Amino acid sequence: MMTDAMTGVEDSPATARPSAVHRALAGLVRAGAARFGGLPWWVQVVSVYAVSRVVSFCIISAAALQQGHNPWFPAQPDYWHFVQIWDSEWYGRIVQNGYPSTLPHTPTGAVKENAWAFYPVYPLVIRGLSSVSGLPWQAWAQIVALVAGFAAALVLYRLFRLRAGHDTALWGVAFVAFFPVSAILQIPYAESLGLLFLAWALLWVVERRYLAAMPVVAVMALTRPVGVPFALMLAGVFLVRVVRRRREGTTAGELARLGALTVVGGAAAAAWPAIAWALTGVPDAYTTTEAVWRGQDLVPFLPWFDTGQYLFGPVMGPIAPFVLVVLGALYLTSAHVRRVGLEMQLWCAAYALYLLAFLYPQTSTFRMMLPLVPLALAAAGLSRSRAYRWTALVMFVLLQIVWVVWLWVWFPLPSGGDWAP
Repeated sequence: MMTDAMTGVEDSPATARPSAVHRALAGLVRAGAARFGGLPWWVQVVSVYAVSRVVSFCIISAAALQQGHNPWFPAQPDYWHFVQIWDSEWYGRIVQNGYPSTLPHTPTGAVKENAWAFYPVYPLVIRGLSSVSGLPWQAWAQIVALVAGFAAALVLYRLFRLRAGHDTALWGVAFVAFFPVSAILQIPYAESLGLLFLAWALLWVVERRYLAAMPVVAVMALTRPVGVPFALMLAGVFLVRVVRRRREGTTAGELARLGALTVVGGAAAAAWPAIAWALTGVPDAYTTTEAVWRGQDLVPFLPWFDTGQYLFGPVMGPIAPFVLVVLGALYLTSAHVRRVGLEMQLWCAAYALYLLAFLYPQTSTFRMMLPLVPLALAAAGLSRSRAYRWTALVMFVLLQIVWVVWLWVWFPLPSGGDWAP
């Protein structure tokens, strides 16, 4: 028996029991969970991803009501127009006009922002579908992004199941689907299509289907700028397989196929800069165009030190990147990350190194973290506690609201423009 501290009245066991309403609700939840668990795996994955898209749709639609005067359309646009801003506009230019044969320059001779910064698979798919169907390219831009996201979720589940049970794999997909930047997966960007090919390529590398992975890796490298780290990952896997050859029983034929895929991956990584060179006559057309958005020439690793000094001052600033590297290395070598397997662990390490070398840290950095999807499986496998997993999911949704309102909604800065998402 317990005594209420304020009234002095003892609680009887009857009053401590759940009410009939609570028992009924709990029963409904258990019955719904049991029925959901009995569905085919692909229905479960599609259902989870569909709910995430509805959540993102509601967040984006609500944020659109907060949009004031902007460079694209009148205030408070509808969802259709609101998602066609930022880089969506650049993809639209490519769909309609293609890539320029000469790099545009300012009156002072500096290269201007142009379409060569954007990889071609996504806009060319949209152009092809629009030409065949007659539907506006704007409609196909959203359809392709949305459908590719669903396909990516299914492939991610297959990938995660190679290293985890059904529940953990499904939660890993849920963590990706509700991730704070996951709204981008239904916006006319190349992220969802890039995620599909990345998951597909990782799946076949983990399954050691190296020859089948070649065309997937080639298309992936022309969809999003992930070709360089993927080639680096393949090289790392090849070296590990050579060192562990006797212990793992790896055959010479398998090593040859993996070596061939590594060569294909390296060639695919160089393809887009080479295409830009060939079509413009400028050897560094791609890298120069990328540097325009940075406002300065690309010097590997330096932007992280500049940002460190900006955020933490002249004393702690130069130290901050080293602290970041140490913390990242400790995390990527932790026990629960190692459980995702060699290939996915090396992919995360290679991609993190790529970001450190070539990314200018800014608000777009959050979106650039999306390819680190194997860490979603590691996070889901950190604990089987339902409280932990649901809390993480709720926090992701709250942070997604922050991301959309802070970065997707356009607010003019005092210096002009706005931070890009």
